[in-house]
Amino acid sequence: MTKKAPRRTAQRILETALDLFNRFGEPHVSTTLLAAELHISPGNLYYHYAGKDALVNALFDRHAQALSDLLDASGSVRQVEDAWFFMHTLFEQLWQFRFLYRDLNELLSRNRHLETHFQPLLVRKVAALRTLLGNLGDSGALLHALAPAELQATAANMAVVLCYWLSFEYVRDPRHALEPEGAQSALLRGAQQVLHLLTPYLAERPRAHLRSLAQAYAAPRPAARQIAHGVPPDAPFSAGDPSWRSGPLSPTVTSTALTPRA
Repeated sequence: MTKKAPRRTAQRILETALDLFNRFGEPHVSTTLLAAELHISPGNLYYHYAGKDALVNALFDRHAQALSDLLDASGSVRQVEDAWFFMHTLFEQLWQFRFLYRDLNELLSRNRHLETHFQPLLVRKVAALRTLLGNLGDSGALLHALAPAELQATAANMAVVLCYWLSFEYVRDPRHALEPEGAQSALLRGAQQVLHLLTPYLAERPRAHLRSLAQAYAAPRPAARQIAHGVPPDAPFSAGDPSWRSGPLSPTVTSTALTPRA
């Protein structure tokens, strides 16, 4: 059997840094601790990344690229079910880099790279949500098409919840909220909270369908998407992939709308 090539040190450093930052928060993880966790010398770590800011910047750039690819898929959202899966997939991406959102204000205050690059990413989030709302209006899922000012305000409100939901979860339960075992429930609550901002604008049938989605996925089960679609929870999301639009929603909800691979 051919042995797998060992991961390069730089890759191992990034992966371990992400794990520790997510578990303990970036301010509480020193480079000394990171080097000890990796069983390498601090000098070896600094050879690859000249300090924590370099690590944070590299991780943020990965997150920004993956998120940008996903935000491009907002143009494929046409119905409530599409929006449900899109939002859940969005939260999954935020969860993977949750330390950025848990410590966002502190990181922005002392990291120039984040200060200059997070704002354009936020603008893209709002624009994607505005596209999503416009598509829902065009498809007849809303009671009426939103006026431009109302469209912008609703998209901004959704972006606020999207960016700060994990901080809210952390405040609710600092010891457990951001641990891996709480991921599914936290992501579901976040997706529901954002989409419930749409409730006053939804037509009767889409509103009822949104309630049925919330009820179906609130039932205790491991990885709702895995049960519904036979897709592993960590399967990659491919923006614009036609297979995002296939398959039944769940054993209890019948739909012909989109189904993401997320």
